[in-house]
Amino acid sequence: MSHRLMDEFLWCDFTGLLDDEMADTDGYGRVVDWAARARGTNPRVFDMLTAWLLDDAQWGNERLVENERILMQEVLARFREQNARLRTYLSALSPSGVVNTAVFPALDRFDAALSGVIHDTRLQEAVTRMFADFSVMQERSIRVLIAGQKTGPTGTDSVDTYGYINMLKDCDAGVQWTLFMPVVVERQQKGFKVESFEYLNMPAMRFIGRSGDDLSDVNVRKQLFSVLDDLNEYRSDFSHDILFMHHYGLGVDVGPQHHVWGRFMQANTPVPDGFLYFDLVPYHDGKVGPPYISQFAYAIFSGDVQAMHQCEGYDCDAMYDVTRNIMLSQGVSIPYPGKYWIAEVFLAGCDKPSTAYLFSAEI
Repeated sequence: MSHRLMDEFLWCDFTGLLDDEMADTDGYGRVVDWAARARGTNPRVFDMLTAWLLDDAQWGNERLVENERILMQEVLARFREQNARLRTYLSALSPSGVVNTAVFPALDRFDAALSGVIHDTRLQEAVTRMFADFSVMQERSIRVLIAGQKTGPTGTDSVDTYGYINMLKDCDAGVQWTLFMPVVVERQQKGFKVESFEYLNMPAMRFIGRSGDDLSDVNVRKQLFSVLDDLNEYRSDFSHDILFMHHYGLGVDVGPQHHVWGRFMQANTPVPDGFLYFDLVPYHDGKVGPPYISQFAYAIFSGDVQAMHQCEGYDCDAMYDVTRNIMLSQGVSIPYPGKYWIAEVFLAGCDKPSTAYLFSAEI
């Protein structure tokens, strides 16, 4: 791998940031701008790093010393140095109130990963062996676990093998999101605003509902919810009308989105004939797909309803984007893709527009 490739990462330029003449808001604004630009650049470079690790021709014994220097010094050590300088600068800036303090836990997570501390037991042995004796990188099985797979220019493409480089890529993104997403969230609220935002950690629940094209008819939807009204004795502590959306644990680039109208009920609620259900539990069971996790962000919006549902200029629609981006700005984990689900909430009933949003989380 050429040294030029390592220079394609967008590194933060700290020149002048600590000058007394630079206003706190101006300096922080420079860091925020760098983070947004790095988010658009670094996923591609991490993918190039993955390709290099998986190229057997690059890993002969004669290249081992050079490759160790490239990976351990030019990549890992340089990211550690950048994180240290960011921490120093942002800590000094914190008393001014301009810093989103969620950046510090994000830096902690990134530093731990860069030091080889991995909470994924599947990866930990390979990473530990690499740090202890780099010669193990001649074993393709080790390099596969280190490299993972490419995730595309946005870093979100589905992979069959999630590797150490994928983890570093996600940690890098986590730092960037805490820096620039607050600005994005503020800008995205056009004609509406977030009235309230909280995280709910619910007990085990069962979502019961039905899907089908006929549910585009509001009268059919009302009939569906009248059936659920008959289960009132099993109602949960979150009993609003819901449009639940999920991919059975697959990435959005792999599995279609499924839409199910229904409600959250108590665990083990009997399911009416013709209805389907998904269980939710307050923990990750280590499997892909249901049962989903009964932890989620809950955002309530006010203002122009049409603006809340605007799609143009958003990844999905305004409520989805703003809810997700608040979570990213706060460093809250989204269990994508394995336990990912979202929902529109119809606070005034299924015959009125939705004005609230749920987004799966690991709190």
